[in-house]
Amino acid sequence: MTEAVLASDNNAASTAPAVTVERGQRAVFCGLTSIVWLHRKIQDAFFLVVGSRTCAHLLQSAAGVMIFAEPRFATAILQDRDLAGMADCHEELDRVVEELLSRRPEIKTLFLVGSCPSEVIKLDLNNAASRLQNRHSGRVRMVAYSGSGIETTFTQGEDKCLTELVESAKEPVNGGQKESPALIIAGTLSDIVEDQFQRLFDELGIGPIAFLPARSGDAMPRAGSNTRVLLAQPYLTETAHALKGQGAKVLNAPFPLGAEGSLLWLKAAADEFGVSDAHFEEVTAAPLARARQAVGYQREKLQGKRIAFLPDSQLELPLARFLARECDMNVESITTPFHDPQIMASEVALFGDHPDMIEGGDLESRLDHVRELRPDLTVCGMGIANPLEAEGLRSKWSIELIFSPIQGFDQAGDLAGLFSRPLARAAQLEV
Repeated sequence: MTEAVLASDNNAASTAPAVTVERGQRAVFCGLTSIVWLHRKIQDAFFLVVGSRTCAHLLQSAAGVMIFAEPRFATAILQDRDLAGMADCHEELDRVVEELLSRRPEIKTLFLVGSCPSEVIKLDLNNAASRLQNRHSGRVRMVAYSGSGIETTFTQGEDKCLTELVESAKEPVNGGQKESPALIIAGTLSDIVEDQFQRLFDELGIGPIAFLPARSGDAMPRAGSNTRVLLAQPYLTETAHALKGQGAKVLNAPFPLGAEGSLLWLKAAADEFGVSDAHFEEVTAAPLARARQAVGYQREKLQGKRIAFLPDSQLELPLARFLARECDMNVESITTPFHDPQIMASEVALFGDHPDMIEGGDLESRLDHVRELRPDLTVCGMGIANPLEAEGLRSKWSIELIFSPIQGFDQAGDLAGLFSRPLARAAQLEV
């Protein structure tokens, strides 16, 4: 893991509760899965995975698109000759890129995405991107990053992608300094959530702000010493480190999940930019009331229910905080793939010293623990959900929480509903 990246709380790690580190076998999607939401967000980009047929099948299945739908991602298949070192992979990659750009002239940013197979044969996609950038200068922007599933979890694909976008942010051609926004919101958000946050920041008088990733490759922000950063997703350790390297200050805040999380997330920015308490309350009062009302309706179905989290998305702790504090659920166990004590400092402070917080997790021991607990609901990866269901344990796919718009006041009730629905289905199925 990258070392601490937040500048706002140097004592956070010393006051945080102990987290047990457990290593062993894991069962998670690879980082290529992040392409599914990234390609929807960056609307003039194309993601070219350099990998195997397995990579292609994974993306095709995860994205749920038909082969004739012309999605903005594809896989350059590594054949047996490539893997055996009998073919020049760079020549073949150049040919595929030429063909792709001639067929899809609307592409403004082309991501070359590494995979497990391309990393095993040591295919240097960074050099390939640099070479292709020189060849297509002014026509398309080339960015390379790793989506490999080796020693990573699926949300880290976005972290790798955004880190490379930050590192490759270009200076203007005229030689002047590219204007840095006052605030960058880092982490992929659905367009509707982004628009809602933009309106709230406008009403608070905070700006100019930029979102990373932006909807267009040309609009990707470059941070400066006057830039503040709010993380919208908890798995962006390397992205935060890269933004800090450009001089930005990363604000310490809970993540915008639920009424409370969204309020405190906005308050961190408001305090940093000197917004008065009276004005902040005026702007947030109505959306906060709506959020609390929407969550309250779902709370009746969730309070007192027991829930456990198996490691998958790195959203585990913020979700546990939301469900415990706003929905009155009993969080029995939290296991997360990685725990950054500074990025999670505000979440830990809200949630308190939970008796069972584990980083990493061994698949067999975690499953045995869930079987022993027999919670009402287990949040886990898709590959684990069906076996648990077969044993009479209700489950919730963690990947659905990544694909769904769950951030902000107006989505707080919907977020709670994602957990109440599987419980309602279980009740209807009981004889």
